[in-house]
Amino acid sequence: MEEKYQVAARHDIQHLLQTSSSSLKFLISRNVAAFQETFETLIRHAENHTNTLFRTTYRNMAADAAGSVKELFTDVGLFVLGSEVSVEDFVNRFFDSLFPLVYNHLINPGLTDITINYAECIRMTRRDLNPFGNFPKLAVGQIGRSMLPGRVFLQALNLGIEVINTTDHLQYTKECKRALLKMQYCPHCQGLTQSKPCMGYCLNVIRGCLANMAEIDSHWREYVRSLEEVSNSMHGSYDVEQVLLNLHSLVNDAIMHAQINGPKLSVQVNKHHVHKMCGHPNRKSAQSSGSPLENAKDLVSLKVPPRNTEESLASRRKEFINSLRLYQTFYAGLADHLCVSELASSDGLSCWNGADVVKRYTVNVKG
Repeated sequence: MEEKYQVAARHDIQHLLQTSSSSLKFLISRNVAAFQETFETLIRHAENHTNTLFRTTYRNMAADAAGSVKELFTDVGLFVLGSEVSVEDFVNRFFDSLFPLVYNHLINPGLTDITINYAECIRMTRRDLNPFGNFPKLAVGQIGRSMLPGRVFLQALNLGIEVINTTDHLQYTKECKRALLKMQYCPHCQGLTQSKPCMGYCLNVIRGCLANMAEIDSHWREYVRSLEEVSNSMHGSYDVEQVLLNLHSLVNDAIMHAQINGPKLSVQVNKHHVHKMCGHPNRKSAQSSGSPLENAKDLVSLKVPPRNTEESLASRRKEFINSLRLYQTFYAGLADHLCVSELASSDGLSCWNGADVVKRYTVNVKG
């Protein structure tokens, strides 16, 4: 019977711990989902901006560029969500795949119907020829600087949920189990089923049982402070919204740089013996860069909706951090919270002191 009551006492505390932390866990998990959704929406808008650039300014490249644009922003999303992808690698892959299109449609617009092998051969020369100047490197820097804090922020939120789940399933010492049994179920043996433990008695028992959890307090406070620091750092060149929603402008600048330096690039291509290595594609009459390709007609124009400032990452972060601050002392005050709100008798009422029902608890309260 004693073992049965001991298990019941432990389960009671376990349930109270989970109930007490449920609002904190919900706050974090809800914001993990909200931030992921906002990131995904932001990335989709940035992708649409870039596709719109090609459809309106470089229409004859739009159909061929769509796949590379999609791959670029898919990789951006994977990076934010924690996948082991390299920003430098996926940005360079994008500009590698863009170079054959720019070379054949803008620099030498008479070259059409290029084969896959020819395009691949041109693509492989991009890093040697550097047709886009410093813009690929600039893109790597901007995306890396702005996306890394967002990635760390999401990882930290998931870590917070893991911490709460771990502390919800605390391992109790034998002394704690006996103390819980004595506090909660020993009155039953005397028929005192309605008696609650005295406040001081409850605090001594629960503070002792949750001593390890109280030690988490300093780490938890540091966790909240660090989250706030990461959130505050996400502005200016670290503002992921600003960087992603203006990435199409950087792509446009890169293409214009290559177009302006077209004659020089043509000479460089010849110096690198590209035609000798890749062969000469079939030629058609020159096609204006402003005329649409047949394939481009099949593309669905996606309008980019205006940014809703209330749904922006910055406003979401601010609201979340303000809410999280309310839980900064959660672990330090958890034992007191359980006694005051759930376990102990109210002041002035008769209470159980571990041996009998008394008017007042006279033992010193620890902590």
